[in-house]
Amino acid sequence: MVQEKVRVSTRTLEWKCVESRADSKRLYYGRFILSPLKKGQADTIGIAMRRALLGEIEGTCITRAKSEKIPHEYSTIVGIQEPVHEILMNLKEIVLRSNLYGTCDASICVRGPRYVTAQDIISPPYVEIIDNTQHIVNLTEPIDLCIGLQIERNRGYLIKMPNPFQDGSYPVDIDAVFMPVRNANHSVHSYGNGNEKQEILFLEIWTNGSLTPKEALHEASRNLIDLFIPFLHTEEEKLQEAKLLLEDNMVPLTPFTFRDKLAKLKKIALQSIFIDQLELSPKIYNCLKRSNIHTLFDLLNNSQEDLMKMEHFRIEDVKQIVGILKKHFAIDLRKN
Repeated sequence: MVQEKVRVSTRTLEWKCVESRADSKRLYYGRFILSPLKKGQADTIGIAMRRALLGEIEGTCITRAKSEKIPHEYSTIVGIQEPVHEILMNLKEIVLRSNLYGTCDASICVRGPRYVTAQDIISPPYVEIIDNTQHIVNLTEPIDLCIGLQIERNRGYLIKMPNPFQDGSYPVDIDAVFMPVRNANHSVHSYGNGNEKQEILFLEIWTNGSLTPKEALHEASRNLIDLFIPFLHTEEEKLQEAKLLLEDNMVPLTPFTFRDKLAKLKKIALQSIFIDQLELSPKIYNCLKRSNIHTLFDLLNNSQEDLMKMEHFRIEDVKQIVGILKKHFAIDLRKN
């Protein structure tokens, strides 16, 4: 556990992590402060951040299971200790971390007698299992068990009624919880007198281990900002009109003013694209995250030489990033 003394700045707005700990592989805790704020601002930010932390961050879950041995969700199988419904509940408890876009397939193929845990899941390399010891099923007899799984990255809750499919698959996305943040609280401490009264915002975050509280805070902030970007569209539309008029030589708009506004809009667009969407390998994704590179804008602020200075980064990793940028965005990463 890490604890720091709370210090309040009276001149600039600052945030700080004052407590951080990992209670288990699937329970992380973090406590943060933001100060100094004017009267009423702490509640405004705290309420919005709590909603963003609980509802706007994406997570990864197992959302469907399929096996020829499963006639229906509430059946029991000879040689398997748990009923099918309990097996599905165990699968829903598995915590995953990924940079997946959409869905992918995984599987479990084992032979009993033995205990089956999350370690027995065969998944793509970009899907990481947080706790390999998570129990799934106990095979009490020498039988073969093969289960096909569907993994999905989404946000919030996925609520569906169980409907059997003709191919024998049964969805386990009933009340599926994609939220990596288990809980979030905020509190306000006021100090000062009269018109000089100021506030400190305290944020407490608990996560399931797929994200640290600090990463969750960063992603929630980014997502919250993205929700307000549409309010900037009026300025963008004006800029497009000015561009058309400039091409027709109908209005004397200085090139500096136009380039300045265009650069600003380009920056906003690059900040809205997260590296989660770039289909990077887990190793590259984790290295970039550890270096506080979260968006395409952050990535382009680094050269190829900068990336090579990162721990565990190789020339093959840089080539993969350069290839993705050229293929999807027609952007080249500068060499130095």
